[in-house]
Amino acid sequence: MITPENLYDKSTACAAFIAKQVKAVPEVAIILGTGLGGLAREMDVEKALEYKDLPDFPLSTVEGHSGRLLVGRLSGRPVVAMQGRFHYYEGYSPVQLTYPVRVMKLLGARTLVASNACGGLNPLFRKGDLMIQTDHINLLGINPLIGKNDERFGPRFPDMSAPYSPRLVERAQAIALANGIRIQSGIYVAMPGPCLETRAEYRMLRWIGADVVGMSTVPEIIVGRHMGMDCFAISCVTDMCLPDALEEAKLEHILAVAAEAEPRLTKLLTLLIGSLQSPSPTATTRP
Repeated sequence: MITPENLYDKSTACAAFIAKQVKAVPEVAIILGTGLGGLAREMDVEKALEYKDLPDFPLSTVEGHSGRLLVGRLSGRPVVAMQGRFHYYEGYSPVQLTYPVRVMKLLGARTLVASNACGGLNPLFRKGDLMIQTDHINLLGINPLIGKNDERFGPRFPDMSAPYSPRLVERAQAIALANGIRIQSGIYVAMPGPCLETRAEYRMLRWIGADVVGMSTVPEIIVGRHMGMDCFAISCVTDMCLPDALEEAKLEHILAVAAEAEPRLTKLLTLLIGSLQSPSPTATTRP
């Protein structure tokens, strides 16, 4: 069982287990959300590892999440990608569901790129839109940093004044504009799930400033920032959550919208990752 007390040792052991099987030292860690795993097809995959074979890794239980860790290259950059993520509503502790981010950072990744499917709260948005996250509101009722802090990961009180890298946000916006990709920017609010919200809750979430609502991403971003990673996240609006025009949400419809948006998301992230410069002159392959 992973706890704050043994987290560093277990994360280090898992990273060492993976490192023995791959040559690439990843620069970028990628988390692929519900129905958005197609970016993996653009990767030159060196090694695909099933979550069940990785020490202390949780298992994906949600449809649309494959449950594999991919190590290889995307747009010439060495990357490690989670093809499927974990959620609080699956029963995992905050430490467990963010454990893979710790492992990917210890493998060498300095940038974290996450994607998710979400519901649209902003009436100017529409189904299929992509939204770059510029900030978030954490209403999960949890924080993965609660408990004993290990200074080897990061400080007790990490700054969250800019959880999403302004540099990456601006670069992604410029790439979208240059390539004719319709893009939004806004605030993501994380709810615990697994049920979707009521009309009254949607009104409240819009009133407090959220543009979209989902059930993931925020814990991973908190942990990424705790470890000093540059973080970027993008949401795919798969259904509209407008209280006065609310329709019943169905998983098959959500997955269908995600599939339609996936080529645009894949192009944007591929170009964004390809535009990144190596963070240091250190080797990108293991001896």
